[in-house]
Amino acid sequence: MAGIRQLTAAVIGTGFIGPVHVEGLVRTGVRVSGILGSTAKKSRLAAEQLGLKNGYASLDELLADDDIDVVHVTSPNRHHFQQTSRTLQAGKHVLCEKPLAMNSRESAELLRIAGESGKVAAVNYNIRYYPLCLEAADRIRRGEVGELFHVSGSYVQDWLFHDTDFNWRVLAEDGGELRAVADIGTHWLDLVQFITDRRVVAVCADLQTVFDQRQRPVGSVETFSGTTNTPQQTVTVNVTTEDSGCVMLKFENGGRGVMSVSQVTAGRKNCLQFELAGSKRAIEWCSERPNEMWIGHRDQPNETLLRDPALMGGRANRHADYPGGHNQGFPDTFKQLFRDFYGYIAAGDFTADRTFPTFADGHREILLCEAILESHRQQKWVEVKDQA
Repeated sequence: MAGIRQLTAAVIGTGFIGPVHVEGLVRTGVRVSGILGSTAKKSRLAAEQLGLKNGYASLDELLADDDIDVVHVTSPNRHHFQQTSRTLQAGKHVLCEKPLAMNSRESAELLRIAGESGKVAAVNYNIRYYPLCLEAADRIRRGEVGELFHVSGSYVQDWLFHDTDFNWRVLAEDGGELRAVADIGTHWLDLVQFITDRRVVAVCADLQTVFDQRQRPVGSVETFSGTTNTPQQTVTVNVTTEDSGCVMLKFENGGRGVMSVSQVTAGRKNCLQFELAGSKRAIEWCSERPNEMWIGHRDQPNETLLRDPALMGGRANRHADYPGGHNQGFPDTFKQLFRDFYGYIAAGDFTADRTFPTFADGHREILLCEAILESHRQQKWVEVKDQA
């Protein structure tokens, strides 16, 4: 791991997820040079709060810093294309938050730029890195679950439950035409395709905008700020992005699925769940109980596998840092993804297979989102394009 410690990172974005990246990097052993916010003042404040040397005044200043090897892009979605492309063109590796871009035209261009740059590029689908999700993927590949029958599940939250709840993500011009699907549904879709080792090839979607108008506060609101959003001054804004929805899925080589998403489910703060039915057994996992996995049988008692390095194998074991009973959670997934990504960079062989989520994965997810949006609008099954 000495190679990882020799790498230096900078983070773009001072909202909810930017500091999460900083913490994960520090825990991974990567030096963090500084952070860039939407204003020079926000950069300075965030740098002070996080104990970082530099609060960059601009992207130009950040990219001109020769000490930086890797840039993490955690800004609002509309900035991803420009910031990520400039980072690669400046000769730095990049890890971008999802979605990779606002549309497949942009993501295809980023895929091209990344390939020509010779740099390593990743997308932050961190939920793959819960150890029991890695264990589920290993068991699928070892044939222990059997032929895939179907997958069901959901990703639900309540942080937009009131019409007074507001964030830039609800606006199509800032976050994209899809919201609940693109914001959280893509995590579920990436995870299930990773675990099953099968791509979704067709979708049938029905989406719902519960609040077609929301009250936008005068001033900014941070995601998951933990405060009740009852500002004294608001303006009414029209909303076209979805609050919830259901999507039926067809997988390559057989298998069916259904996913529901919601950001207006009272009491559910951040709950991803899937249940996979195979010809030998079923498996179920939930992010609210991340250290246990249910294994279902027809002709013998069901099992509950606890996250324990002594009980897991292969890749899952390598990403389980603590003994059984010492729980790992959300922040640990970032550390594990970063360890994978930075370890690859430090090894120096960029022709080797990439085990972390790549720009190709990010581009594919945007093609999937565009198929979901088209399906909803046409109210019919739509095939997912292989490329933009």
